[in-house]
Amino acid sequence: MSEELLLIDVADGVATVTLNRPGKGNAMSPQVLLLLAETFEAIARRTDVRVVLLTGGEKFFCAGFDLDEIRRLEKATNEAYIALFHRTYRAILFCEQPVIGAVGGPAIAGGFDIAMMCDIRYASEGAKFGQREIVLSLTPIMDPLWRIIGLGRAKEVALTGRIYDAHEAERMGFVSRVYPKGELLPAVRTIARDMAAFDRQCLAETKRLSNQVLGQDLDGAMRTQEWLFRTYIGSDDNHARIDALQAKLAAARK
Repeated sequence: MSEELLLIDVADGVATVTLNRPGKGNAMSPQVLLLLAETFEAIARRTDVRVVLLTGGEKFFCAGFDLDEIRRLEKATNEAYIALFHRTYRAILFCEQPVIGAVGGPAIAGGFDIAMMCDIRYASEGAKFGQREIVLSLTPIMDPLWRIIGLGRAKEVALTGRIYDAHEAERMGFVSRVYPKGELLPAVRTIARDMAAFDRQCLAETKRLSNQVLGQDLDGAMRTQEWLFRTYIGSDDNHARIDALQAKLAAARK
């Protein structure tokens, strides 16, 4: 059952994690949530993985939490379930490696939040996005949403419960690029493989830096960035990559 609900493939430094519950629009049951959390926690420890690609395929991304499961919850006994999906959020958001979300279809409510936890999001023209929690008398995840699209737009998304198409999600900055149907996964796999050619630690540090500086004042952020830059410039890998780039540029000029 685990293999059916979540598919995992590692190749060329990229771990592809595919939600695979098409009969439910990839909705997240407690079992799916646990599998996702455990998978991302394990991937974070793998030295052979430099980039993670999270997707639900070209037709779906994730329709959110399984409403049949939500309906059975009671306020007095909901703590374990809430802790589980926040464990999943954190496993993706704070994964050591950069996480790319490839959204081929609806990413709604909890599915929207899963996409939000990715570092970069790409979408197919068939993708739909929406924080629908308000419709069900639930409160949404506002952070990191406001950091991604700005506070004013985040309030609109959260308070209206509106569904946005892929192009509007791109205009608001939630997704970086929209691809024609059927072209999303090949294009994003290429991006992921290209990223995986970079230094693993440098990728991880850059991701960590992007989260760290948000909580600092400008002076502190500049000092953090100066210190981190010093730990990489002049390294053997830095020299090797400069040599390779210069050789490539010289060859192109001939």
